[in-house]
Amino acid sequence: MKKRISKIENDVQDRNSIAWKKLCQYVDKVAAENLEEFSPSKELGPELFAQIYTLPETISNLKKVKKVWLYGSKLKRIPPEIGEMEALEYFDPYTSYDLHWLPYEITKCKNLKSSRVSIRALYGNYKNRMGFPRLNHNPVRYSGQTLTCSVCNQQMTYEQTNQLWISLLVATDVLPLLVNLCSKECETKLPQPHENYVSFPHKGGADLKQPLDEDELFEIELKKYENEQNSNASVAETTTINETPLNEDTDNKKFPVLKLIRKIWEK
Repeated sequence: MKKRISKIENDVQDRNSIAWKKLCQYVDKVAAENLEEFSPSKELGPELFAQIYTLPETISNLKKVKKVWLYGSKLKRIPPEIGEMEALEYFDPYTSYDLHWLPYEITKCKNLKSSRVSIRALYGNYKNRMGFPRLNHNPVRYSGQTLTCSVCNQQMTYEQTNQLWISLLVATDVLPLLVNLCSKECETKLPQPHENYVSFPHKGGADLKQPLDEDELFEIELKKYENEQNSNASVAETTTINETPLNEDTDNKKFPVLKLIRKIWEK
């Protein structure tokens, strides 16, 4: 069953909190010392880290960071500035169940080769096809009065931007990405969405038709198997006892046991 579509929250972070100030200090420290790993949970501790719902825009200064550890976070979004982390190789927000999407700019991290993301929490994921929030009347807003085109980096106002969703393979996971566009020309430069996901950039909404999810495909395969078994049984009933037994290859086509085990395990 697909999860109900909810509005995207803006202004998610209290930027006057002790947790936020300590996080900003930590980002500055990692940048100044040219550290290769960014692990705010270790620096802040679990209590303060649980109060962090986004990351500072100053992560753009983390030019040497190769690994980002965000395991078990309460993050609800990642700022587009992650695209400026040019050395990033590994991105791990695993079990960050409130992180449903990422900025398109993460595709600009050309060294990013590996990731670990909780797939079921993502919009449009193949396991349950969680719905995409509609962007027409619910734009995503960042800090500041302007934002940057995800494709050409041109500055623009929120009134000028066209926000779209697109699902792309990033590192080792297909991610739902939010794109900020300044023009139709930039929209045409977007890559083709990943196979078995919505095949075009879109605005989301309850009326968006997505491909079948994993459970729906399983049910179709199970129904097909049951029909084949019923058909084979009917043929067997009409075969006389003295006739040579039919070569029933389909009887040897057992329904995939591994899929049944997976189904039981996931329940």
